[in-house]
Amino acid sequence: MENKKYLIGIFALVLLLFVALFYVRNKSFFSENVGYENVSYENGSTDIKVSNSESCLQCHQNTKGYSNYHDPELIGCASCHLGNTTSLDKDEAHKGMILIPGNLSDAKETCGTCHPNELNKVNASLMTTNSGIVAVDKFIFGEANHQDYHYHIKDIKKSAADKHLRDLCANCHLGAEKTSYGEINQLSRGGGCNACHLNYSEASKKDLNIFLASNKKVLPGFHPSTDIFVNDTHCFGCHSRSSRISTNYMGLQETLLNEDDIKNKSDYKVLEDKRVYKYLEEDVHHAKGLLCIDCHSSHEVMGDGKQYLHAEQAVKIQCIDCHYKETPNTIPYDSLDTESRLVFLHRDYKHRDKQIIAVKKDNHPLVNTYVDSLGKAFLIGKKEGAIHPLKKQSVVCSRDHAHKNVSCASCHSSWTPKCIGCHNQFDKDEPNGFDLLDKMNVKGQWKEYVAEFSHSQPAMGVRENNDERTIEPAIPGMILTIDKGSYSNKENDKDVTFHRLYAPNSPHTTTKSVRDCKSCHASASSLGYGNGELVYNIKDNEGRWVFTPEYALNSNDNLPEDAWIPFLKDVNKNVVNSTRSDFRPFTLMEQKRLLLVGACLQCHKDDSNAMKQSLEFGLKVVLKNISNDCVLPIDHK
Repeated sequence: MENKKYLIGIFALVLLLFVALFYVRNKSFFSENVGYENVSYENGSTDIKVSNSESCLQCHQNTKGYSNYHDPELIGCASCHLGNTTSLDKDEAHKGMILIPGNLSDAKETCGTCHPNELNKVNASLMTTNSGIVAVDKFIFGEANHQDYHYHIKDIKKSAADKHLRDLCANCHLGAEKTSYGEINQLSRGGGCNACHLNYSEASKKDLNIFLASNKKVLPGFHPSTDIFVNDTHCFGCHSRSSRISTNYMGLQETLLNEDDIKNKSDYKVLEDKRVYKYLEEDVHHAKGLLCIDCHSSHEVMGDGKQYLHAEQAVKIQCIDCHYKETPNTIPYDSLDTESRLVFLHRDYKHRDKQIIAVKKDNHPLVNTYVDSLGKAFLIGKKEGAIHPLKKQSVVCSRDHAHKNVSCASCHSSWTPKCIGCHNQFDKDEPNGFDLLDKMNVKGQWKEYVAEFSHSQPAMGVRENNDERTIEPAIPGMILTIDKGSYSNKENDKDVTFHRLYAPNSPHTTTKSVRDCKSCHASASSLGYGNGELVYNIKDNEGRWVFTPEYALNSNDNLPEDAWIPFLKDVNKNVVNSTRSDFRPFTLMEQKRLLLVGACLQCHKDDSNAMKQSLEFGLKVVLKNISNDCVLPIDHK
């Protein structure tokens, strides 16, 4: 009888364990009933807490380094890495495991299970689709008749333009996979969520090196952190290319030099990819210790869920949001959206009782700002928590009538990079080609040859949208030839196209001081003529502008190599000269008006009464009272 009861007990225990294992292996049941309990935070969000240990922790014991909100005690290991959490067998436990989670290919099953809204926004963002880059490239190759079609980089095929993107451009998008361990550095591209949110401490870097050196036998004791503490290196890999925003911000201008050329020279820097940069003038915000994300918050970086054609449409923040005219646009803490509240919580901000600055264009909050009881605004630097007073617009800016449609960057940018003489040719015999999109070696490669990198104060162009006109900085976006015939595989195909396209640009070389008036109104490069000597000659009481270009004329269009438009001539409306359909150079009439002011500046200083009056009341009012000594350009009307 005793043996019978004993056998029944053993059977019941085995049956109970079998049932338990069945339900534990069922992920939905486990998440809802067995292993998790809900934890509510004061911002209303709900996280999942693991109260029962996963089998992962039998081997990966006492691991440290996690951020507070991604600790395995709260969310386990499998919520990020997947795998089989019920098996103690290594091979079984690791089945289906994702070693480097966060890539967009698997983010729906990893990061996206807790952050679905953020993932949806990232998937629609320009940093994922690269739509603008693809659109402009296809346009200049003649494969599209417009710059404003919507594309996704993952969908491109193998046309001449597509191959050009695959060979030279397709590395920089969030869909690019992070496939190796290690911190984000200057060479990093893509990585999905990791591109911004992965951080290695010194301890985790040391442990990773030991792990790899031991042939992956010595398990790391310190895990990298996944958190919101994004630094400028996270941005650098992609944004040090094209218009080179990251390097501009640091005050670095690219050169064609190599390491051997700059030995013992302190005014140069070699990047991790061996490009050589020259130190110029850093952005005033960089000098103050501000990070990219101090201005460009999660609402811009991850996107807002809408599809945009070009970057300037997705960027909502403006200088006037922090450097306002009268009072800033603000919202109270209680009106913050969930995403902003989470950032506020994670950064442990305390200013719940104060108004927070909100971006005027779409009202998204800058949670690292506040306005005190005296109406003074401040920004909390995300790098070290330093408090930065935010200054209103100067009196000159706020009262300036003549420049009300001129962007802040037009006057406050000290320099911008320029490249000219670019030639693109396909080498079908190149044995070491590499497809940046498919991450594979290929034969044949588009190659880009640049004649010169340089810098200057930016040129100016006109943005026209819905009856609004704004003057913005511009750079030579594409003064280049493309040998499309080299890709056609047809003998004697001489299909070579030339393009002279400038691009709107936000230089990120902001200075407190402004460029002087002559640097716009009497500057050949600013007006679009290219570098050279622009002189106002007065002879026989008649004034004429004379321009001598620095560069020789390009045989393709008879304009100076670095020019945007011809000197004091009508711009051919049938010639596309911009990478944007809503951005253009100055018309002949606009050039004359700008040079008319430039003529006045030959005698009148910037701070003279005449020039001050022209700013406040307009040039027409001042011209009514000119003296007989004033000599205006003969063709200024």
